[in-house]
Amino acid sequence: MQLWGGRFSGKMDPQAWQLNASLSFDHRLARQDVRGSLAWAGALEQAGVLSSDERRQICAGLEAIDAEFANGEFIFVESDEDIHTAVERRLGELIGLLAGKLHTGRSRNDQVATDLRLWLLDHLPILDASLRELQSALIQRAEHDLDVLMPGYTHLQRAQAILLGHWWLSHFWPLQRDRQRLAQALQRAAILPLGSGALAGAPFEVDRLALAGELGFSDAAPNSLDAVSDRDFVAEFLFCAALIGVHLSRLAENVVLFASAEFGYFELSDAYATGSSLMPQKKNPDVFELTRGKAGALLGYLTGLLAVLKGLPSSYDKDLQEDKPPLFAAYDTLMAILPVLAGALQSLTVHADRMRDALDAGLMATDLADYLVDKGLPFRQAHTLVGKLVQLAQSQGKPLNSISLDEIRALADPEINLKIDPSIYSVFDPLQSVSRRCSFGGTAPQAVRSQLERAKQVLGGF
Repeated sequence: MQLWGGRFSGKMDPQAWQLNASLSFDHRLARQDVRGSLAWAGALEQAGVLSSDERRQICAGLEAIDAEFANGEFIFVESDEDIHTAVERRLGELIGLLAGKLHTGRSRNDQVATDLRLWLLDHLPILDASLRELQSALIQRAEHDLDVLMPGYTHLQRAQAILLGHWWLSHFWPLQRDRQRLAQALQRAAILPLGSGALAGAPFEVDRLALAGELGFSDAAPNSLDAVSDRDFVAEFLFCAALIGVHLSRLAENVVLFASAEFGYFELSDAYATGSSLMPQKKNPDVFELTRGKAGALLGYLTGLLAVLKGLPSSYDKDLQEDKPPLFAAYDTLMAILPVLAGALQSLTVHADRMRDALDAGLMATDLADYLVDKGLPFRQAHTLVGKLVQLAQSQGKPLNSISLDEIRALADPEINLKIDPSIYSVFDPLQSVSRRCSFGGTAPQAVRSQLERAKQVLGGF
């Protein structure tokens, strides 16, 4: 059975048929297709196209088909071009010619757009829950490791002392923004195309707003041409997925670095690491490397769809069939990554001593400049003076806190050097350094504890 062909006198070339068919991927829309068809049958009855008994028979058949899908008992046949064909073919087997009335006023153009939106409405909350679980793992790490001192980095160079709890939470907030974007994308996906027909709308009065409410949409698309061609919601989801991938990749890259022997800050659990087929000593962070790699695929899904969409004329075009493979692939990729990352982060071991040992006095250079500012020196001059002290220490091959008081005073301007006393060396205590960063969002212990509580409140029910 196919849903078209009356004006054709010959059969379609088998290879062209295979290219044209979409069942291999749109079968994932099966239950959404049935749900939309149930609602459409009700709308047809209200519009006077179906009698009450006809609607009842159609709905009974559709419910039986839905049960087959739910139980894994539905049997596809070779002639099923897509999921819509498969459902209508099976409905005909169950209730006879009456099944042909269901498609009245409806096209696969508005049908598939509805199915795909329904699929996202069903699955975005599942993805959101997985993101939330990863956020929960980051909160647990931040709480456990809150007071561990570590070097903070810019340009991958040691910069200033921070708390590890602060670092963990720096990966929490991007995921929160990702969840916000998904929630907004969900709102824009909740617009009903059904009732738009192929492009011009239905030829009888269907209460599309009531239909939207029945299917869980917030509104109905106001323009039938736009409704059948709009794939903004797919592109928006793929953008969200790509940006999630970027955020996960950055986290993964940091873990890969910090788990290396050169850093030695983290050690991965055996449950989330692999070995080498040649080198017995190796412990490889493959799950994090794969996360980093799959971020590239997520970016590709987005750019691929945008390239498909950019040159299309108005209304529906078969090119839009290419919207589903990247959508499903992006969703599957994230759902494979997220729970593994959560488990890997929860189980890794932190070597606080290695982090503490990496805190050389040079990381407190800014604290030294701040000390001079407190003594009355403008920050720009203080910055220059500390830069000279760093250069002096490096030329002598010794740490910054080994520079003598006399050497410091010798480089300082006369109006400031008498104010410099032995208390200057207190700035090289890394705990004091982080404690000074006490502004909202800073790395001071109390600020991080406040941030942690805020993160818990944002997550809710933690």
